[in-house]
Amino acid sequence: MSDQNPAPPAEAPVDPLFTHPASPFERTNPPSPVAYPSPPSPGFALGTVITPMATWTAYKTQIQFGFATLAYLMILVGSVTVVSANPIADWKYGVAVLPLIPAGVVVWLVVRQLGRLDEVQKRTQMQALGFSIAATALVTFGYGFLESAGLPRMSATFVLPLMAAFWGLGLLALALRYRFRR
Repeated sequence: MSDQNPAPPAEAPVDPLFTHPASPFERTNPPSPVAYPSPPSPGFALGTVITPMATWTAYKTQIQFGFATLAYLMILVGSVTVVSANPIADWKYGVAVLPLIPAGVVVWLVVRQLGRLDEVQKRTQMQALGFSIAATALVTFGYGFLESAGLPRMSATFVLPLMAAFWGLGLLALALRYRFRR
């Protein structure tokens, strides 16, 4: 007698890939479906909420640096405008140094971020800053000799951009050195 309700056929066991011969036909087969569904893809589906806190957490330092730089530029423009409009006022010196407040915040943010780097990044930054300081000193010291020979005086406001340019050049040189060393 045959059974009225036969048992469903048993699933064939899944062989691991290393048991098959190295065949290009076997390697190109798509993997068999898994019992678990894929995670939902990120997107703007109904019901999804964009959390600004995640953006803040990921880009906190960049956002703070951007706001501090924006504050510096706004106060700088206002300070220059007010000082140039009131050249004989006694308070012009206090207004002229107001951009130092957001500039100090920028310095604090940079130092805080440097403290959060790992040892290799700190070493790279220290080497780039050392190169920047030495190269800036060499250029400004050399230009001092050229001033005595008749070149016009260089404003001190060029020292910081020169130092930043040398710092970037030092970072670039170190990155290229590490890349081509290996």
